[in-house]
Amino acid sequence: MPGILHVVATPIGNLEDITVRAIRTLREADRIACEDTRQTRKLLDHFGISKPMLSYHEHNEAARASELVAMLQAGENIALVSDAGTPLISDPGYRLVAAAIDAGISVVPIPGPSAVIAALSASGLPTDAFRFGGFLPAKRSARRKLLDQLKPESSTLIFYEAPHRIVETLDDIVDVLGARRIAIARELTKMHEEILRGTAAELRDQLKGRSSIRGEITLLIGKPEAAVLDETPVAEAVHELEHRGVARMDAIKQVAKARGLSKREVYRIVAGT
Repeated sequence: MPGILHVVATPIGNLEDITVRAIRTLREADRIACEDTRQTRKLLDHFGISKPMLSYHEHNEAARASELVAMLQAGENIALVSDAGTPLISDPGYRLVAAAIDAGISVVPIPGPSAVIAALSASGLPTDAFRFGGFLPAKRSARRKLLDQLKPESSTLIFYEAPHRIVETLDDIVDVLGARRIAIARELTKMHEEILRGTAAELRDQLKGRSSIRGEITLLIGKPEAAVLDETPVAEAVHELEHRGVARMDAIKQVAKARGLSKREVYRIVAGT
């Protein structure tokens, strides 16, 4: 009879956040697959758990997935953990879970801490809909391109960001998204936990004044403010900009962007007047 793969959430900082069920599952597992055996050993030692561990990380997950599936098929119950939080959320584990499902093995989630949900719950931003995007691109051009693509998104955006890039990222948000409400959750559940709230410009200026920025950061970007409906006819709006000295094609671009229309569509309307 095949074993069970348990996907076990572990604390993101404060060890008291582990669930009773997670502790029991780790104690009863035949083996624990972990991102970093040294990090997981600290957790197991704290709760007096002694189990065989096998490293499973982004550099070996393709090979290890088949190895772990073979163990599961042989009847072993395996607990999958990451260094902190819920496995697979910007952490390794997808290939193993997918392979286990393909092999007909039961996959059981053991829910618990998640920086994404913890940050969202205390951010003060809308929680009715949100989109988690993992880590933002490290390169500025790619990051700005992604933010521009997400500009129409009508949900709270959530990302992980490195402390040495957060000020630069806030600069990009100011330039690309404008005056959005922002929350920065740093070192959640740890001794130096901090949640900053304000506009991107306000938080950028606040962080610029610090000698250093450290710790794990969850960045939340609020929904765009509801725009005031502009009922001015499209052609009239373009002509008004032209009267102010804006070149026709630039005026068409501005009106198209403001109305959510294509430049070609606006040009066709203006040309027909």
